[in-house]
Amino acid sequence: MSLSQETSARLDENKKDLFSSDLSVSEFLLLEELGYEPIGLAMGTSVYHVGFQYARWRDSLELTVLTQAMYSARHLAMNRMIEEARYLGADGIVGMRLDIGGQHLGLESSLSEFIAVGTAVRLPKGERHPGREPFTSDLSGQDLYRLHRAGYRPVSLVMGSCVYHVAHQGMMQSFRNMGQNVEMANYTQGLYHARHLAMTRMQQEAKRAGATGVVGVTVSESSRNWDNHVFEFLAIGTGVRKAEGTAPELQTSLTLSLND
Repeated sequence: MSLSQETSARLDENKKDLFSSDLSVSEFLLLEELGYEPIGLAMGTSVYHVGFQYARWRDSLELTVLTQAMYSARHLAMNRMIEEARYLGADGIVGMRLDIGGQHLGLESSLSEFIAVGTAVRLPKGERHPGREPFTSDLSGQDLYRLHRAGYRPVSLVMGSCVYHVAHQGMMQSFRNMGQNVEMANYTQGLYHARHLAMTRMQQEAKRAGATGVVGVTVSESSRNWDNHVFEFLAIGTGVRKAEGTAPELQTSLTLSLND
């Protein structure tokens, strides 16, 4: 999907004498100290129709059709955001966030809008690598500053997804559990396995990107508009690696908060 004339015109304003950013003032000043130059707000979107996949009540299993839909939609949005950053001549995108919306727009229930937004930046001259794909990171400006001072660099935002159907209990088992304190083994096993799949896929994506570690990992779950036994688990974080020839510059200091 090539950039529209309207998008190109908006980004061209950033190329002149105006930049836009969703960084806080503190984040902006810290990144400026590192030599990062914000050059524009980059975004990508994808309105995606999520299909249907049947699962029998007594089966716990991954719904691969839905997993692939959620993964593909996010990557479409991310790739369009990266395309905007590349148009701006950026070396990376910081403070990135991935959202899912669309219901407030009156879209039908099977449609969701996947949105990727972040601030495109240029690196200091000594760290620039022309032609390389812009890096992506969802770390805050403060965390990115500390990471940089410790000798690490962000490589890519990495993620893993798994949409999973947890088996229903049989009627007799439900009656036996009624009024009892008892572990719901079907949920325990199903949710554990789904989280494991999501985290494993995130780690595999990090390895493919050339990262040696993943920081700021979060694992979230949601059920969207699906059945109440169907959940999506999303593991997401920033892949990092040690920069060659760098030495940690961090210094320990004591900070006393005056807040209650």
